[in-house]
Amino acid sequence: MNYQPTTLDVLSLAKLLKREPAEHKGNAGKVVLIGGASGMAGALLLAGNACLHLGAGWTILEMLDPASAHAAVDNPELMIRLATNNIHEMLVITKPDVIAIGPGLGKSVLASQYLEEVLASKKIPLVIDADALNLISESDDLLAHLKKRNSDFPGLTVLTPHPGEAAKLLKITTENAQANRLDTIQKLVELTQSIVILKGQHTLIASPQQTPLQCLAGNPGMGTGGMGDILTGSIAAIAAQGIRHHLNLWQATGIAVELHATAADSLVSKGIGPIGLTPSETILEMRALLNKLL
Repeated sequence: MNYQPTTLDVLSLAKLLKREPAEHKGNAGKVVLIGGASGMAGALLLAGNACLHLGAGWTILEMLDPASAHAAVDNPELMIRLATNNIHEMLVITKPDVIAIGPGLGKSVLASQYLEEVLASKKIPLVIDADALNLISESDDLLAHLKKRNSDFPGLTVLTPHPGEAAKLLKITTENAQANRLDTIQKLVELTQSIVILKGQHTLIASPQQTPLQCLAGNPGMGTGGMGDILTGSIAAIAAQGIRHHLNLWQATGIAVELHATAADSLVSKGIGPIGLTPSETILEMRALLNKLL
């Protein structure tokens, strides 16, 4: 008998993010997002915009591309800095509440150094996406660092692979990864000991402590570049607020996944998409839906 995962239904938990009148940006958390190599700055900007609009108190972008490490005119609220070789010092001084790495990261030596450093970071939530996942798939050392982090700090790391990235981590083909998605996510959890989101139609989430949940919301309009980046930024924002609003990383991940897909469906119901649905539109719809839940 085939096991059927439980349907993801956690948006009611978003009410815990409701802010008291005297709260300040420190209560909403400080997020550092790392990526944006040459030619891929847009990925980090999308993740940053999602993080900003989903409520993080500070959104700081560590941009690897020097040509893109300047103020964003459209979103001056984003704190954009040129990535530094003094990674450990940067993290010590910045004191982030949440770190996300991967959108537009590339696979340079500096990218690997950033990933190694954040895997050794203190007891804070960490979101790993895109090329950060590809780097782990190509390095036994980075995989070992990931496993050690999860042994030291269980429940504080989430991976967000699409089927191709999942296949690379498991050393199988994308077709095999898609053939039995439930088996794929369970193997990813076993391999990495992380919370895992397997993106795609009926996105799955699972962890060493939780059996798989399946998101039934979402539509084909989400199959466009940048949708994964905004999910990463959204998880980071909700996790940052969750630190002081009684939500753990597993719960924050579930809220972000369901909110992301529900927002895309909401836009399609209004005649926006599915063809031509953009991540930027989805960010604003996510914000609107989140505020209605409070």
